Amino acid sequence: MFCRAVSIRIGIPKGIPKFFSGEAMIVIPAIDIKEGRCVRLAQGDFRRVTVYGDHPAAIARQWQAQGAERIHVVDLDGSLAGSPRNREAIREIIREVDIPVELGGGIRDLETIADYLGLGVRWVILGTAALRNPGLVREASRVFADQIILGIDAREGKVSVQGWTETSSQTALELIRSYDDCPLSAVVYTDIRRDGMETGVNVEATRDFAEAAGVPVIASGGVSGMADIEKIMAVEAAGIIGVIAGRALYTGALSLAAAVLRTKAKQ
Repeated sequence: MFCRAVSIRIGIPKGIPKFFSGEAMIVIPAIDIKEGRCVRLAQGDFRRVTVYGDHPAAIARQWQAQGAERIHVVDLDGSLAGSPRNREAIREIIREVDIPVELGGGIRDLETIADYLGLGVRWVILGTAALRNPGLVREASRVFADQIILGIDAREGKVSVQGWTETSSQTALELIRSYDDCPLSAVVYTDIRRDGMETGVNVEATRDFAEAAGVPVIASGGVSGMADIEKIMAVEAAGIIGVIAGRALYTGALSLAAAVLRTKAKQ
């Protein structure tokens, strides 16, 4: 089934800088869940795990108290298994916070999407399915309008799937452009080699991707401190509506409250 061509929030053609709504780019704290606990991986490697808390919902409350406007949640076990594995921890997060949650990891069919949206998740992120099951993405974006985000995770420009354990021959840009006709809410673009490393955001690659993508982009991977927030803010007119921060928040290298204030100051 093919989707009718729809303009997402911005209504101007591809190739033209498009996100000029006047809204500030937001900083989105990440909560990655493995075996019910809040963790961070280094470069997506499940063997390089740091545990930051046994209660993800408590951490979600902490981020909300510091001004978060959205929370990015990933079911890491689900991403490997191909089906939900931390549903109860996700339910607790939704119960504990008043801000919207975007969720990815192990979501491979319409039933799972419907279940999570019914649970209170605001946006569902399709990653592996974006590459392997385009029919699902097209159907989901039609049935659940404005609630589907694509998760495109790239290693040296090539799309990785299945919990970042497999890398395809398709580029990130080729993949997003294959969904030109679908009403997606946004796309999360992650540079895997920088994710969890605090080595700095790949600003140039993210900007170039956003300029060509045609849908709002959420940057991810490598945030090391306030300097990276500033760098992404400098190119947000390319179509970047948010940036996900993970390890830097947990180590204290970045203050979420300060980052939120900085983005608001630009309005």
